[in-house]
Amino acid sequence: MTGAVRATNRRRLRAEVLIVLALSLGASGVYALFSLLDSLTSVTPLADQTASLNTSDSPKPWLDLLYQLAGITFALAPAALAVHLLRGAARIGLTPARPGPDLGWGTALAVGIGLPGVAFYLLGRALGITLHVSTQSLGAHWWTVPVLIAAAAKNGLLEEVVGVGYLGERLTELGWRPAAWIAASAALRGSYHLYQGFGPFCGNVAMGVVFAWFYHRRGRVMPLVVAHTLIDVVAFLGPSLVPTPWLT
Repeated sequence: MTGAVRATNRRRLRAEVLIVLALSLGASGVYALFSLLDSLTSVTPLADQTASLNTSDSPKPWLDLLYQLAGITFALAPAALAVHLLRGAARIGLTPARPGPDLGWGTALAVGIGLPGVAFYLLGRALGITLHVSTQSLGAHWWTVPVLIAAAAKNGLLEEVVGVGYLGERLTELGWRPAAWIAASAALRGSYHLYQGFGPFCGNVAMGVVFAWFYHRRGRVMPLVVAHTLIDVVAFLGPSLVPTPWLT
């Protein structure tokens, strides 16, 4: 009877993981692969194509703001679902209990991962295997910077909660060894960046290994959220401070 219950529980957990991923990062990975295939089969060389992030949804600024806020809010639903299924944020260390260490580790990870990430991007651009990434085209509105910061925080929460905390906990329950679930988490992170080309894919796989290993060792996802948010804030706001030829 116990074996039957355990087998039933494993089937339930496997189904749960597939559903959560299908509602979030897994679906993004599939569409990113399709986008890359579209880019590769285009007559335009990969290096001459552009992948756009944080795009405008309406020419009316007030309506565009509503679209942006709604998109950020609803995108966080899978992260909230994952926390609910894990019976609370404390299980994955998504709490403000250690603000100092979380901020310190998050900043260190952001610097340690962010700089190699830029290198992967620039190398990919030089080799012609990475699209030009336009990080925002929202225009110059009073709400542009706050929305971009909110979008960066949304990315940090969604990707680290679902792709590291939730996935790590559930795959461990299913009997996966640390090396296996860390590899799976890293591959997932790389997959939903494929639309940007091969440089960002490789850079995000490397980032995924480091972040998942960190979570395995420390059991807290909050430093990863901090690090990811900082990286994206710089990515979204930094291009205006960087010479254009470096990015194109």
